[in-house]
Amino acid sequence: MFDIHRVEIEWGGRKLKLETGHMARQADAAVYAQYGETTVLATVVGAKSPKAGIDFFPLTVNYQERTYAAGKIPGGYFKREGRPSEKETLVSRLIDRPIRPLFVEGFKNEVQVVITVLSHDLENDSDVLGMVAASAALTLSGLPFLGPIAAAKVGYIGGEFVLNPMIDEMAESALDLVVAGTHDAVMMVESEAKELPEDVMLGAVMFGHKHFQPVIQAIIKLAETAAKEPWDIQIADKAKYYDQVKGIAGDTLKTAFSTKEKGKRNDLVSEAKKKIAAGITIADDPNEKVLLGDAFKALEMDIMRGDVIKTKKRIDGRDLVTVRPIVSEVHVLPRAHGSALFTRGETQALVVATLGTGEDEQYVDSLEGTRKERFLLHYNFPPFSVGETGRMGSPGRREIGHGKLAWRAVRPLLPKHEEFPYTLRVVSEIMESNGSSSMATVCGASLALMDAGVPLKAPVAGIAMGLIKEGNDYVVLSDILGDEDHLGDMDFKVAGTENGVTALQMDIKITGITEEIMKVALQQANQGRLHILAEMAKALTGARDELGEHAPRIETIKIPTDKIREVIGSGGSVIREIVAESGAKIDISDDGTVKIASANRESIEKALARIKGITSEPEVGQVYKGKVVKIMEFGAFVNFFGAKDGLVHISQLTNGRPETVGEVVKEGQEVFVKLLGFDDRGKVRLSMKIVDQATGQEIPRAPGEPEEVFSAERPPRRDRDGGGGRGRGGPRRERD
Repeated sequence: MFDIHRVEIEWGGRKLKLETGHMARQADAAVYAQYGETTVLATVVGAKSPKAGIDFFPLTVNYQERTYAAGKIPGGYFKREGRPSEKETLVSRLIDRPIRPLFVEGFKNEVQVVITVLSHDLENDSDVLGMVAASAALTLSGLPFLGPIAAAKVGYIGGEFVLNPMIDEMAESALDLVVAGTHDAVMMVESEAKELPEDVMLGAVMFGHKHFQPVIQAIIKLAETAAKEPWDIQIADKAKYYDQVKGIAGDTLKTAFSTKEKGKRNDLVSEAKKKIAAGITIADDPNEKVLLGDAFKALEMDIMRGDVIKTKKRIDGRDLVTVRPIVSEVHVLPRAHGSALFTRGETQALVVATLGTGEDEQYVDSLEGTRKERFLLHYNFPPFSVGETGRMGSPGRREIGHGKLAWRAVRPLLPKHEEFPYTLRVVSEIMESNGSSSMATVCGASLALMDAGVPLKAPVAGIAMGLIKEGNDYVVLSDILGDEDHLGDMDFKVAGTENGVTALQMDIKITGITEEIMKVALQQANQGRLHILAEMAKALTGARDELGEHAPRIETIKIPTDKIREVIGSGGSVIREIVAESGAKIDISDDGTVKIASANRESIEKALARIKGITSEPEVGQVYKGKVVKIMEFGAFVNFFGAKDGLVHISQLTNGRPETVGEVVKEGQEVFVKLLGFDDRGKVRLSMKIVDQATGQEIPRAPGEPEEVFSAERPPRRDRDGGGGRGRGGPRRERD
């Protein structure tokens, strides 16, 4: 019934198994992949013919995690998986990026790649395995895919590169890098690092490239026995209208790509399109319109790329390494906790930082378990940023991907939670876009956080590098424009501090780049990053000494764990009362850590006093401020320490014994008292007479005067049979 083909190799100390022919046999290809006990199924289906009028390659990659893979039931009312999680979206992008450029140019049949996580051992992550399985399935499918590719995860632990580190090892790693590529070239890099130098980052990429070669060989071995016949596809002649388009619009486009301003350049490109529409008559066929559009784009690429290769001058007149003019502004929004407006040429990001409390932490549910995230970075790209109209709604893959890249760049610089116990949210609103808005977000986020008073370890900046390669000739471009991105061969984003790289992302549109090109790009990026950091320093060089005026203040104290119940109270009654009275937010952890937050210092003090009153014990010899709550003949009861009351005996009210208590104090009166001690029944004894009631300071004793203390022991009873005592049969004292 089954025609099963299987290959197994030892990879990174664990067994990698690739199998086909057992599951999902109606797909064009399906590969079951296992690494450790993590398993995925990758399927590929391609449409047999392209849709008419399609002017792009309609590839869709869907990575999906099933909760049963980790023996879990989904949360929520419906108890089933819903819309893709952030991780699923990011991994879908991760797999899409290296495989898309490897389809034959001009192939426009719809292709869908689905990767499903079936089992997860909580040790081996499924992202790299999913990419390997997708590559294997594409290689077997017969589709015009110029693979295979493979991928590897690289860690950096104890100064050594580690291949495919396990999930729990990543906590010790200074690097989290995924690299994908073919046998002889790198296709994609995604990483987060803790300020590592460029040579270490390059070494990690090449380490990963070297160590995924056995996987490529395993896929080839599987394909030798299980691959389907290649599809017989007909690629339309893209050059059909090229000469006509060049003759009509060549001069206009040449002028356009020597115009610095994006708006004027776009106007000239639109003018060229109108000339072509008027000058070339084509059949009323959507496919012919696509060929005309392809010819126009080919001419754009030839003009822009040829000029740069020949003259080393770019569209806006810059040389290869110069960064566009930068303006950094901070505290641009009066009520925000921290804000920055970062402008680089025609790219502009308004970035806002908000400080929150433990209540604002995000709960992230994953196969590995639920965790709390205290740093959030959200990226918004409205259509007006590029002068267009468009639909606005929930964030798409692009917004999620760009936001995550900026998040990776900034996160290694954040202070430890113990040092700065705030939840941080950064929002980047792209105001204008003409190249690398994600790196503008990194720069703006750094400035906004420092403006909010967040003590970053160092400012962080980012820059996007481009590539134009024609044959053996190539140039690397610093700080690319939008046109240099979509008409060029590479988008290589590097973020970091003066000390090293914190994030790196590389995507290419050609069939791979060499170590030499990557080395040049990293060196050039380093120069550009240092320049950008210097420009940012004109606005802020470090975190402000104080938090923003409207930011919450957080006071952290530790209470005994056996006192937590008392602070919370029955059904939360006590904690609710404290919050209502003080106006502060209170968060209590299981280990007894209490965080009290409020923009008002007085609110924090009120809550702090209540909690300390519940959890602490008063110290003998200390002076406290209290309130008289009850007057008796023999003294006054004073509430002086949270809920605790104590007795000020009439003899301790004032120097010289008063006739009555009421002549010294009244109920509700605030007084200063010194704690003398406790009697043998635990009753609290206080004194007022040795404390200055105006200042709350203890009155100094005269020389030789004994200290006023209270003995916890009762004095011995006098002998009832005499000895000066008043016996039952003794004479009575006469009353006045």
